[in-house]
Amino acid sequence: MPISRAIRFPSACLLLTAFFLIIAGAGCQRTKEPPAPKPTAEPSQGKTLLIGLIPEQSLFKQMERYEPLARYLSRKTGIGIKLVILPHYGNIISNFQSAKMDGAFFGSFTYILAHEKLGVDVLARPEGLDGASTYYGLIFVRKDSGIGSVEQMQGKRFAFVDKATTAGYLLPLAYFKQHKKNYRTFLREYYFSGTHEDVISDVLNKKADIGAAKNTVFDRLAQNDKRISEELRVLAKSPAVPENALAVRKGLDSEVKSRLQNELLAMDADPEGAKVLKAFGARKFILTRNSDYRAVYDYARYSNIDLATYNYLND
Repeated sequence: MPISRAIRFPSACLLLTAFFLIIAGAGCQRTKEPPAPKPTAEPSQGKTLLIGLIPEQSLFKQMERYEPLARYLSRKTGIGIKLVILPHYGNIISNFQSAKMDGAFFGSFTYILAHEKLGVDVLARPEGLDGASTYYGLIFVRKDSGIGSVEQMQGKRFAFVDKATTAGYLLPLAYFKQHKKNYRTFLREYYFSGTHEDVISDVLNKKADIGAAKNTVFDRLAQNDKRISEELRVLAKSPAVPENALAVRKGLDSEVKSRLQNELLAMDADPEGAKVLKAFGARKFILTRNSDYRAVYDYARYSNIDLATYNYLND
């Protein structure tokens, strides 16, 4: 496996090292955009908050993971929580407004976009069972692909996740920029799969030659499918960025915000909370601040992305 190399940023971006990830395939989405999602989950008595989830994995797996957490927070705070899974990463900005959402578990790039465009305020993020509260992006190929460097990607098919993802687009964008390649003309074809799971599956099953995805999803799938570790090779990985964090809308009642944050941060000290955390795949939630996303902001600047005007629709 090639050793990751640091991206050398301009002086304004000295804190940012190498960002490598996938840039994929067909220049078009594989499905038509679905209708606006309908909220699911069980509200408790009193005020109800609508919390969005990005489509990191399948709808069923997302709900299976987050619903116990939502029910726990409802019981502890007395605030009803409804969950809604957004059909695309990029939709989280427009749907956050149109559906009048109160918060969402944002990926690192969707968070900085929402913070700049909507003024959302980040509260907390999970620390995994391995002690990590961050993730990084991977660029990977099949071991039998004959691809071992960026030069050998020329004329190949690349699978991205979504233009509003860190690992599935922003990191590979910086990777190609570092190597002075315009992926739109350098690759034969690229496309946006919509989820990290789909990118990994597509490369594994030869629908794409190269892919980019989060290491946490890659590792989770590899635990149940040994073909992933046996047949795929990681060519590059990015520095760490914050794991998906809960952020709430600008203007949310400060008492409600404090109750949510306090219950999340105290979960690991409560036997019931510890049980929910284990099922969620975390040891605890930790305090998260906007300053924790400095690397993602630097990434965006390095890639010449203006967050206020960025077009995150896949094309």
